[in-house]
Amino acid sequence: MADPGVQKFILKTLLSLPGPILRLMSGGTAVYRGGRTLDPAFQFLTHGARNLPSMASLSPVDARAASAQGLAMMSGPLEPGVRVETLTLPGPVGDLKARAYRPADQDSTAPLMVFAHFGGGVIGDLDTCHAFCSILARIARCAVLSVDYRLAPEHRFPAGLEDMLAAWRWARDNTARFGAPSGHLAIGGDSMGGNFAAILAQEMMRTGEPQPALQLLIYPAVDVASETPSMTAFGDSYPLSREVMTWFMGQYMGPQDDPADVRLSPLRAESLAGLAPAIVITAGFDPLVDQGEAYARALKAAGVATTFRCYDGLAHGFTAFNGAVAAADVACREIAGLVRQSFQPA
Repeated sequence: MADPGVQKFILKTLLSLPGPILRLMSGGTAVYRGGRTLDPAFQFLTHGARNLPSMASLSPVDARAASAQGLAMMSGPLEPGVRVETLTLPGPVGDLKARAYRPADQDSTAPLMVFAHFGGGVIGDLDTCHAFCSILARIARCAVLSVDYRLAPEHRFPAGLEDMLAAWRWARDNTARFGAPSGHLAIGGDSMGGNFAAILAQEMMRTGEPQPALQLLIYPAVDVASETPSMTAFGDSYPLSREVMTWFMGQYMGPQDDPADVRLSPLRAESLAGLAPAIVITAGFDPLVDQGEAYARALKAAGVATTFRCYDGLAHGFTAFNGAVAAADVACREIAGLVRQSFQPA
């Protein structure tokens, strides 16, 4: 078996080829769908993934291993000037692993960002968002706390969500430990992590606790009972397909769970008024793209200050592809820049 470092070098070299060449190597023509054009590097990766078994055909354990191996090929290095600390914090049924990211030029007025990784509630860990969290820390000039919540099916809904709620409340009481103002913190996440972040803001409203300074929702799953057009139009996308999304939810939810429950589908909440300011990011080639846009519209309609951006040519999960897909790296840095802007006085 080839050395992983060599494999990563070869892949990165291939993906740096000009777009027309990548398209010739992956079908011959550009992929147009729904008025969007798929990024050539993602087209190349999608074409190659056709020869791999679907995640939906694997056990959760095997899916985690395959995902970790694949994402290791795509991720970028830790950002310069960012210090990383591994720690444990109290969870509802035991300690939770976490990583704290502190930039050298941290803004002492910026809130602590608590972040939840993607993975459908089934796969993923602290390495999944390692590079992106360091980008967030360096560009937004804030401390970032990434939390390793419990995964299904060993720990079904609402275990992972409850872990994030516990981590949030612990972080709120310990912001000074990370150089952030007392009790001042933001919440963020991508995909299922975005689901957790949106629900957490709503949960704070329901319990009368303070709202986050910001909710950063990156291609969030906000309506798991949804049958939007994008679930069909982009249902065969890579790395998230409709089949894989269905598999995730089959592992994450128990037979007694209602997909329309607002702690699974926050888009279905009766009111979003009074929630924290939001940055909502979507990817164009993603079965979930309609959900994120709908949530941004609903937030705006409820009077919530909301910034919405869709990266039309990118696919779901792009925050973990910043080391291999140039456009994904640009998007990650732009998102971190939006977070930085949100932390600065108007």
